[in-house]
Amino acid sequence: MTDTLPTATRVSDPGIRALYRLENRWQAWLDVEAALARAQAERGIIPARAADAIAAAARLDKMDRKRIDEALARTGHTIVPLVWELGRIVGEPHGGWVHWGATTQNITQTGDLLVLRQAHDVFLRQIGEILSAMADLADRGADLPIAGRTHGQHAVPATFGYKVAVWIDELLRHTERFQQAAPRLFVAMLGGGAGTFASLGENGPAVQQGIGRLLGFGSMTVPSRAIGDHLAENIMLLGLLAATSGKIGREIYTLMKTEFAELEEPVPPGTVGSSTMPQKRNPKLCQDIIAAAADIRSQVPLALEAMMTEHEADRTTSLMMDTAEQRACIVTGDMLARMAEVMRGLQLDPDRMRANLNLGGGLIMAEAVMLQLGSTIGRQHAHDAVYDAAQQAFVQRRPFGDLLAADSRVRAHLGASQIHALLDPTAYTGLCADMARQGAARARQAAEHLGRPAANPTANDTAPPTANAMARPATNGIARPAATEPPT
Repeated sequence: MTDTLPTATRVSDPGIRALYRLENRWQAWLDVEAALARAQAERGIIPARAADAIAAAARLDKMDRKRIDEALARTGHTIVPLVWELGRIVGEPHGGWVHWGATTQNITQTGDLLVLRQAHDVFLRQIGEILSAMADLADRGADLPIAGRTHGQHAVPATFGYKVAVWIDELLRHTERFQQAAPRLFVAMLGGGAGTFASLGENGPAVQQGIGRLLGFGSMTVPSRAIGDHLAENIMLLGLLAATSGKIGREIYTLMKTEFAELEEPVPPGTVGSSTMPQKRNPKLCQDIIAAAADIRSQVPLALEAMMTEHEADRTTSLMMDTAEQRACIVTGDMLARMAEVMRGLQLDPDRMRANLNLGGGLIMAEAVMLQLGSTIGRQHAHDAVYDAAQQAFVQRRPFGDLLAADSRVRAHLGASQIHALLDPTAYTGLCADMARQGAARARQAAEHLGRPAANPTANDTAPPTANAMARPATNGIARPAATEPPT
């Protein structure tokens, strides 16, 4: 997979690439094979000793990588070489029970969801770090006046903390969406070749539920290999998160322009912006965020296309979905790492914010003047009077306050001192400070929660992981027998 973002950036890799390395995916598939064997042993489908042997052998570090690679080259099959090697390691008399009644996609899709759950844990932890940094920004900027802009033009005053509260509000909903989607997304699949449970019969649903329980997953109601809406939903959620991140990156990029100069992303000493222009302090991190966000969103149409699987299964759409998921997840990790770096090191320039507020010579306060005047002469009459003065001030580059004071419609009801007071932008920021501080509090609360280890609740089973599963974090979350556990 080609890296979208430059590796020379001073931002650490959050580890998503490592999750999607083939070896980690193989281990996840082996974890599913072990869970399959244990669930089948619980139903008496295979011997308990066979399940123990399979679970003990389902470790990639026990396998001969050369044999697997040679079989891959010979067969061109996704999982058969891994199944063969697992059966060889298990040996007689139990090796023949490996992969009993399953088809490739049952194992690979369920195993890849184990990898995806690991990725989600990373994403939520990253979002928690971002929210924590945003909380500090919202508090710092709660009372810091800045020009509110609509359609690219000055609208009414706001505060920088309010702007951050908007970012926090969206990110909090994204965390809710990830958490709400988890029971739909993390489900075991074991329907066999066409999703009919033909290979396991009446035991099929119970075995599938057993796999889910062992993995901390739910269980598909209809285990069709043609179902992909839950997988597409994940990529759409990443697309939503990317859209918010891209918006934030673009906002900081814009406010970092020389003409605005209200913000600056962290630019550590020694950073070079240009090989020919020594003065450049470029918004590199924000540009990375914007580019990554576009890349992630571009995977959404591919995921939706991949939902349209022909008949009961089609490798074409599986490949499309896998590609979309891997790329979206890897780039999401990169994007969020940069977002955290920006939020932690964002520099604010209050003097420049105030100077920009005053660029219009008080025009940004036209609404406040209109409402005060309108309380006496009516909104529309006040709008007309203030409109005339505002347009004249802009076109003729004359002081707005002077033109208001010169208008008899205004002068009859507002004195010079009242007009002067009404043109103070710091007095018209509404509830910005309150919303900023409330947003900061919500962000801190969420960040604290997101920093805790995930419990991986499922739709069908809320029991905590077994002691063995918790004791072996190198696995993807299934219970393994301890070395001294007697055979059952």
